[in-house]
Amino acid sequence: MTETTASVTAARPPSDITKRSLPASLVIHALLIAASLLMLYPLLWMVSASVRPENEIFSSTSLIPSSIDLSSYVRGWTGLDVSFGRFFWNSLVISVLVVTGNVIACSLTAYAFARLRFAGRNFWFAIMLGTLMIPYHVTLIPQYVLFLDLGWVNTILPLVVPKFLASDAFFIFLMVQFFRGIPRELDEAAMMDGCSAWRIYWKIMLPLSLPVLATAAIFSFIWTWDDFFGPLIYLNDMNTYTIQLGLRTFVDSTSASDWGGLFAMSTLTLVPVFFFFLFFQRLLIEGIATTGMKR
Repeated sequence: MTETTASVTAARPPSDITKRSLPASLVIHALLIAASLLMLYPLLWMVSASVRPENEIFSSTSLIPSSIDLSSYVRGWTGLDVSFGRFFWNSLVISVLVVTGNVIACSLTAYAFARLRFAGRNFWFAIMLGTLMIPYHVTLIPQYVLFLDLGWVNTILPLVVPKFLASDAFFIFLMVQFFRGIPRELDEAAMMDGCSAWRIYWKIMLPLSLPVLATAAIFSFIWTWDDFFGPLIYLNDMNTYTIQLGLRTFVDSTSASDWGGLFAMSTLTLVPVFFFFLFFQRLLIEGIATTGMKR
């Protein structure tokens, strides 16, 4: 009976199976497209509002403007006391430094935890993981007092220097799991050839770890580029503002707000993140998918 059923199934033309699954596939794709449009609508509306005349921004929910008006971009870029290009530059400098610090410091720390043997390694690794459960607001005041005593407030140093000290435990844990998946035979063979631990890290581990390094770089860039709370705490001078603080200046609770300039500059701030993710998405997906797997 089983052999007969199997033979009938095997003999059934593939077109019959395709015809039966086609309606279900169409329904699933239609639901996915509808859900995607629903999630993309706020973003598309913001882009549409950035090219509308000021008096039409909140008068319609349509994505198609009645006329194209680019004055919001000109007004948003030059309408403040400081050019918005200055905010872009500040955010770019901070983001690049944070990415560099996280990739270098976290990879070195992760290499030590994953490959080197030293006293208390498991204990310190557990302590490092425990810091993931500490809310940021718990350490905010002690950090602020420390940076204030050092004279770093109103500079980018509080936002950058901790990253060069491997302060992001999430990236350390991510890299440790990736490094553990690389065969130890490579280290042993390199040691037999006279390589030091530093040379093994530089010549073997880093070239094999491009996916996880790219993952850490992408997340670091996006999180830093979008960060509002950190710059709000430490940056007071408008010349040091990042783009997130610059966007806040368009909205004033005590006077008129420039919504057109806000939406125009918000659209521009998404462009670097979009292209950064677009260029490195393959490495990002590979880094996340292969972390913790044996290779």
